[in-house]
Amino acid sequence: MIPSLAQRLAAEFIGTFILIFAGTGAIVVNHESHGAITHAGIALTFGLVVTALIHTFGDVSGAHLNPAVTCGLVAARRFSTRDAAPYIAAQCGGPCLPAPR
Repeated sequence: MIPSLAQRLAAEFIGTFILIFAGTGAIVVNHESHGAITHAGIALTFGLVVTALIHTFGDVSGAHLNPAVTCGLVAARRFSTRDAAPYIAAQCGGPCLPAPR
């Protein structure tokens, strides 16, 4: 079954939220712990989260997770120009959600 546009946009929205939440969370924890995580740990956090999101949402939306990736795929004619604007809106909207308290 092919996912609908709404499902694909939801996957991008949720995926970018998770990526930014986890990555910046690692930065904050590193700062508050006076460098216990280190730059390598922060990079690993981003990398492992992207890996997990690709496995989770790859079949649904392609797991672009970044407007630059979407634009690159449009330029390479591997992605529909019609779907690019909604994807980019979802990718920019996800990280704007307030973090849970």
